[in-house]
Amino acid sequence: MPFIETPIKDLLIFEPKVFADDRGYFFECYNQQAYEQQGLSYNWVQDNQAHNVRKGIIRGLHYQLNPHAQSKLVRVLDGAIWDVAVDIRQGSPTFGQWFGLELNATNKLQLLIPRGFAHGYSVLSETAEVMYKCDNFYSKVSEGGILYNDPQLAIDWKVDTADVLVSEKDAVLPLFKDCVNNFEL
Repeated sequence: MPFIETPIKDLLIFEPKVFADDRGYFFECYNQQAYEQQGLSYNWVQDNQAHNVRKGIIRGLHYQLNPHAQSKLVRVLDGAIWDVAVDIRQGSPTFGQWFGLELNATNKLQLLIPRGFAHGYSVLSETAEVMYKCDNFYSKVSEGGILYNDPQLAIDWKVDTADVLVSEKDAVLPLFKDCVNNFEL
């Protein structure tokens, strides 16, 4: 199967089969039947794309509260990112733990992040084009987040701290211990 388990339950890596030859490559970046064969059922309703103009950009950590929570399927079209998901499902044996994975245009890996996780990424390349599917629509009133450099989480973003650039909004997100969260396992 094209799915690889991570140390955190329900957080999966999708590794597509890539067909390459002298012309380039071809792969199915999403196939509903492959997901259903794995017992996964998602109704993707929104695609998001972000262009990142320099190395060191950090976006996140973001999530949406129930009933507007979102699962995400993240991939990189150009460049490279360090993609991070934090388990914020109360009652989970991995509550408060994070998992990181390099996604890039070469490895074509995708990270499937279910509802109940905060998500963010750092840009490892000079620029990066990131695309992700969501199974629920954006809802401003349901936005939640965690400060990217929370010492309790101690996430290694794989970029030099001198290069870090975050939005004004992300710079004032609450610490993990103070974040609003309505996810339970």
